[in-house]
Amino acid sequence: MLVLVAPGQGAQTPGFLTPWLELPGAADRLGTWSDAIGLDLAHYGTQADADAIRDTAVAQPLLVAAGLLSASALGEVAPSAVAGHSVGEITAAAFAGVLDDTAALELVRKRGLAMAEAAAITETGMSALLGGDPETTIPHLEKLGLTPANVNGAGQIVAAGTMEELAALEADKPEGVRRVVALKVAGAFHTHHMAPAVASLEQAAAELAPADPKITYVSNKDGQAVATGAEVLSRLVGQVANPVRWDLCMETFKELGVTALVEVCPGGTLTGLAKRALPGVKTLALKTPDDLDAARELIAEHAA
Repeated sequence: MLVLVAPGQGAQTPGFLTPWLELPGAADRLGTWSDAIGLDLAHYGTQADADAIRDTAVAQPLLVAAGLLSASALGEVAPSAVAGHSVGEITAAAFAGVLDDTAALELVRKRGLAMAEAAAITETGMSALLGGDPETTIPHLEKLGLTPANVNGAGQIVAAGTMEELAALEADKPEGVRRVVALKVAGAFHTHHMAPAVASLEQAAAELAPADPKITYVSNKDGQAVATGAEVLSRLVGQVANPVRWDLCMETFKELGVTALVEVCPGGTLTGLAKRALPGVKTLALKTPDDLDAARELIAEHAA
């Protein structure tokens, strides 16, 4: 049983799309999407520096485009389930047939712009905490005024809040936490700081006509499978200001009997979590086209 997953913001690195654009038709597809959303995805994916692609309004459509491009390069894939972390949920919605590729990119472009605008109100950020127990870590974060914005499982929680609150966390780590790592994101996503973006996304979502998922769509709001396109879209809107529960998604993968997990480009983060939280599940991250053959073999062995 195969699950196809898409990473969230922070997974992008300078030039990561360069080898993918050498594949037949890839540059043309990216050009069409760029025209549709008014953003030069090829430039940002191949030439822009780390600061440029850290911009929320750029990073989010770039990640969705990368996920769609790498998944299409696999050929026909029949996963039993799909899921995405943060903005990766929009990529997953396209995998499940809820949105077509262009609609997904138009939505994520509006999402990125709205969240960038919300992030500009107050200087905020996010930091990953490695190690520790959620029962100890979460109350400690709340005491410092921080939000556990991503509960990722496998001993990882991401805290979000103002830069002052994050500095206080560096000086006062929860018991059992080994390291605090600042993330390459430009705001406190999945917190009340993003509330202004929700209204903008509600308007954008109202213009869409989502289809019901063709395959099991696991929501990172609570790890539950969502049956209707309308509910998927509603959760995509609300998710911006609410925590990501990737730990619950992985619990659902266990319950579904998932035997293999493939993470689309720029893969690595979610496979790393799965290796620690889902022992026995085969994992593969698509980083460059050199990973495609191994991914196809894994898919052939585990897809429905």
